[in-house]
Amino acid sequence: METNKVKQIHDFGQSIWLDFIDRKIIFSGELKKLIEEDGVRGVTSNPAIFEKAISSSADYDEDIARLSKDGFTTEEVFFKMAVSDIKLACDVLAPVYNEEDVVGADGYVSLEVSPFLARDTEATIQQARELWQQVDKENVMIKIPGTEAGLSAIETAISEGININVTLLFSLERYEAVVEAYISGLEKRAEQGLPVDRVASVASFFLSRIDILVDPVLDKNGLGDLRGQVAIASAKMAYQIYKRTFSTDRWKKLAEKGAVPQRLLWASTSSKDPAFKDTRYVEALIGPNTVNTIPLQTLEAFCDHGDAASSLEKDLDGATEILEKIKTVGVDMDAVATQLENEGIDKFTEPFQKLLDAIDTQKKQSGTNF
Repeated sequence: METNKVKQIHDFGQSIWLDFIDRKIIFSGELKKLIEEDGVRGVTSNPAIFEKAISSSADYDEDIARLSKDGFTTEEVFFKMAVSDIKLACDVLAPVYNEEDVVGADGYVSLEVSPFLARDTEATIQQARELWQQVDKENVMIKIPGTEAGLSAIETAISEGININVTLLFSLERYEAVVEAYISGLEKRAEQGLPVDRVASVASFFLSRIDILVDPVLDKNGLGDLRGQVAIASAKMAYQIYKRTFSTDRWKKLAEKGAVPQRLLWASTSSKDPAFKDTRYVEALIGPNTVNTIPLQTLEAFCDHGDAASSLEKDLDGATEILEKIKTVGVDMDAVATQLENEGIDKFTEPFQKLLDAIDTQKKQSGTNF
């Protein structure tokens, strides 16, 4: 019997996480099936995913009415429902988390702080602590955006032993700053005599959004042959930073205490351009000690016609050349990253507000408008 294609990816050292959650996938047993049969090894969520889950289903109506009657604010209602779902998913993934050979490497479920806090360091720290305590599962990761304000929050959270999924990364410079925050957080923890061997983190590098923004510029400037390649080239360079950083003497001191590297996670990996193969951003970046989080549609596509092969370190010279070439036509990747970060915050803020509005509507219909 042919090995499942997603499980073949794991043979190359990469973990596939599912970028989706709702109650149906948990209670129906589908998530358990995806883990056992398709090799899914983690789950990520974001405000847009929860907005779709709650707004398109009656599964949450009873909770909304009950929690509203108890006097909780609209945002509190949301987070109580989200925490409940995340807890359940953590339990489903616990066997993966507890595998003897890779304890702490996989089996995580991510829950994001409010996107309204993306530029507020102290509020982000406070909510990360609250969500960590409310979920109260070793295999939860709290998602904090890798904004300028998020860096200090990430360092503080790591120093307090909170698992962190750093989201919304688009530039190599910001990625390096995130790695520094992770290592500094662990060092602070070690200095206090606290254990560092059970703290985990991933750095989520977003891909397809980069190409969506850059490709039209390339077309206009005679570099259309590089369409769909800039994000992949950037990811390959990020992996080289990862390898370099986690082989330094500074890191080795933490590794001796049991610390594990902050893995790179490839996000936004569904192809947005119909001209590209729908598994493009999965196939191009398969390599050791990395994660790729993909929506159900992309997972199904890869199971059907994906090609699993070690690809992350192929043609590194070509990746470097691509990033140099785009500079000649005025593509400033730092400016691209800043624009995408701002747009990314909006892309999460808008559905989150829509979600809160939908909960408000439900509260009114149930006669509990607080």
